[in-house]
Amino acid sequence: MENPPHNKSQPHGAEHEHRPNSRTGTSSGTGAGRYAPSPSGDLHFGNLRTAVLAWLFARSTGRQFLMRVEDIDQQRSSMESAQRQLDDLAALGIEWDTKVIYQHDRYGAYEAALAKLPHYECYCSRKDIQEAARAPHAIPGQYSGTCRDLSDAEREEKRALLADTSRVPALRLRAEVSSFTVHDELLGEYTGDVDDMILRRGGNANQIGPLGSDWAYNLAVVVDDGDQGIDQVVRGDDLLSSAPRQGYLATLLGYDVPNYVHVPLVLNSAGQRLAKRDGAVTLREVLEDSSIESVIGQLASSLGYEGTTTAEGLKEAFDPVEFAATDAARSPYTWTNPS
Repeated sequence: MENPPHNKSQPHGAEHEHRPNSRTGTSSGTGAGRYAPSPSGDLHFGNLRTAVLAWLFARSTGRQFLMRVEDIDQQRSSMESAQRQLDDLAALGIEWDTKVIYQHDRYGAYEAALAKLPHYECYCSRKDIQEAARAPHAIPGQYSGTCRDLSDAEREEKRALLADTSRVPALRLRAEVSSFTVHDELLGEYTGDVDDMILRRGGNANQIGPLGSDWAYNLAVVVDDGDQGIDQVVRGDDLLSSAPRQGYLATLLGYDVPNYVHVPLVLNSAGQRLAKRDGAVTLREVLEDSSIESVIGQLASSLGYEGTTTAEGLKEAFDPVEFAATDAARSPYTWTNPS
């Protein structure tokens, strides 16, 4: 059953002050950081670098470090891939506290969160959304709200039309703000757009997995971070624009907004985001011609720590405040094969 409609407020930022203390992203001895890969293939150097940074930030600020497998994409995820990723991280010397959490075990938590949020069914196809985005005054990348204020009769009609084509509607948040501000330890205050984001995906009913429709990343990650006590999120800066949406969701669900640390990506020689198509970039591929010490040495060098070839050595050398002042915290790293 849909939540009753609300009138969306005029555009404004819902400010959230989230200040660090003297060590980056701290509350010493409390809280937790995490790494949360999606198990759709082996981790490449860029993934590994972000994982190492997440581990270093957590350990250097007295936090627990947790591991979570984000496998809500039922078609692309596999347990085999998840295990290979965990084995690769362990081979680097990254260790984590408590058992690994898998999102496929968390659907009940997402259902409970959904029940607390104002939301509505969305019947738009990708084509519908693309066409609406080309309209005058449309905000690029934001949902236009086509299905937000439909009448009950209109909803019934559109629901029936989808059913006739074996499709199911998505569920969208009925947002009350158009922007939200979060704090990033490297970038400072960041205000970004908030729209009626998808909470649960729709689509072809014949392609829905055994657990039901896939949950949207924004909802799942907020619920998991909140329930696990994650108060430090270190990840690639390609996800920076997602932080205001997730911060807003967290406040709606009664969670504290975490300290964010968005770190630069690893790029290929053409200046594009590193991908598996760029050759031997996964740990297993690189280890065919190089040692694990060589890989850790390149990871350390990419962070500004030369001559370090073990994870423990890197952990002893790493200081989050010092790192925040370096070029490595501001500029992308260009990948070269260490062999």
